[in-house]
Order: sequence, then C-alpha cells, then structure tokens
Amino acid sequence: MTPCTARDAHRILSAAAGLARTSPYELAAAMVAGTRGTPGPVHFERAVRRAVEAARAPVPASKLPTALVPSRARTEEVLTRLRACQSRLSAAPDDPDALRAMDDAAYTLCVLMGRRSVPEAVLVALDYLAVSTVRPAGTPQHAHRTAPSPSEGPGQPKR
Repeated sequence: MTPCTARDAHRILSAAAGLARTSPYELAAAMVAGTRGTPGPVHFERAVRRAVEAARAPVPASKLPTALVPSRARTEEVLTRLRACQSRLSAAPDDPDALRAMDDAAYTLCVLMGRRSVPEAVLVALDYLAVSTVRPAGTPQHAHRTAPSPSEGPGQPKR
C-alpha cells in the first residue's frame, strides 16, 4: 500500500487498468480480494506496480509547461514557511491548525515551483535558490544573472 490522495489513487488505478487491459472496477475488485487472501492475476499485480512506480517518478522538466519564474524572495519565504510548519507539526502532530498550515505551505510551494509533489517542489526550490545565489569565481556581481530566464523555468539547467 502507498499513501496518496484519492485523486492520485484513481489516476494510478486507471493507469494500471490500462496496462492490464481490464476495467478499473475489475482491477479494484481483484485488489480488494487480494487483501482478503485471494491472490489476483499476476499481470494485475505487475500493472499496479508499474503504475505506482510511474506515479512516483518526477515529471521531466521538459514535459512541464513553461511558466513565469517566481522571485527569489518569494521562493525563500514559502520554503521558510514550509520548514516552520514542518517543525510545528512534528511538535504537535494532532494540532489541526498546524496540519492546515502545513498543507497550505506545501500546496503554495508546489504551485510556485510548478511541481506535483512536495519533495520535488522542495528540491526544485533549493536548486533554484542555489543557482540564483552562486556565481562563478571572477564574475563581476553585476554580470551575474540572479534568476533563470523564463524559458529555463525553476529547476531547469542554464544553457
């Protein structure tokens, strides 16, 4: 079992059903039967495994639409807020306000960085901030670009 949202579960189930050449309903019934001890067809299990692996794989930056590049300050602000929410939630895991704040910060970072998962959004944000602060030795400060061009987008390498 892999924890995910209902929307992601539906997408994974539909993809697995397509791979297994069956309906999502038949695949779901076989999965439920499998939890009760009745083994399902091997090709169903293989299809589900492939669909889950595909869902976990990050979307290549080349397949994402080009978007506006967020400001460095806004990226730092949202990343800092996410980290503060993570600390608050780990200190009080049953606090519904902490959970809502964490969800909000995570969603904001995903939208800001144009990514579908929080871990991927965090990595892209960290890369974006690192690229925008590091300049090659000997390069004058005014000659250094502080953000990728719009065609590069967050997390995409400079050419």
